Amino acid sequence: MSALASARTIDSARTGWDAWRASRLASLVTPTGNLALVETRWQASGQDESIEDALSGRPDSVTATRLERRNIDTGEVERGIRLWDADAPSIRHFDTVEAFPFDPDWVIEATFTPVPGSRRIPFEHIRDNGGTRELVVPGDITFDLHGTAYSLSAFDDDGTLLLVFGDKTNGVSTYAAGRFLIVRREPGGDRVVLDFNRAFVPPCGFSVHYNCPLPPPQNRFHVAVDAGERLPVFLDGYEIH
Repeated sequence: MSALASARTIDSARTGWDAWRASRLASLVTPTGNLALVETRWQASGQDESIEDALSGRPDSVTATRLERRNIDTGEVERGIRLWDADAPSIRHFDTVEAFPFDPDWVIEATFTPVPGSRRIPFEHIRDNGGTRELVVPGDITFDLHGTAYSLSAFDDDGTLLLVFGDKTNGVSTYAAGRFLIVRREPGGDRVVLDFNRAFVPPCGFSVHYNCPLPPPQNRFHVAVDAGERLPVFLDGYEIH
């Protein structure tokens, strides 16, 4: 696999890995980090709860933000409020996120082929009871791995290519529902870098109040991706569920 990436690309990935790990762990425990989300509630049609009302009676450690989504059946815009607690039990009990050691074999260079228009591909989400939501996938990511050709679908997450993938480690040594990876596009060309050492546990691995997309069939590897984050670790037997 290492032949798929240049020595320069691998050296760059290795040099930045420790800093990425530190930044990633720090981000999880911020006042609006993944571990701080304690409630997501969707408003009924015509309801418009204010931020002030949402925070009424809450401790000073709680922050409220707004969010939107499309109704999975009607396509209508739904509005909601999220509550974040900087003193959430999940933050107080958090220890770390286990990760595989850096492996240069999992730094892969691939080809990104843009698709004209706004192509949408259905992604099942973890809390939609088997329903799917269509996400914009602006191109195909292709490469060969161990003699198997892959064509992956990374969706546009506010201007960033986000890959949701599954592999043989899921439910064994990594998060059962799959992992996420930000795809780095190289300027001025069709090359992208898949550094699976930076694969990370999705937000729903830290709070039950997220609704994460699941890997579609084309994003499921037939091998174990022994790179990136594995599982969150909590103290004193704490569990998010």
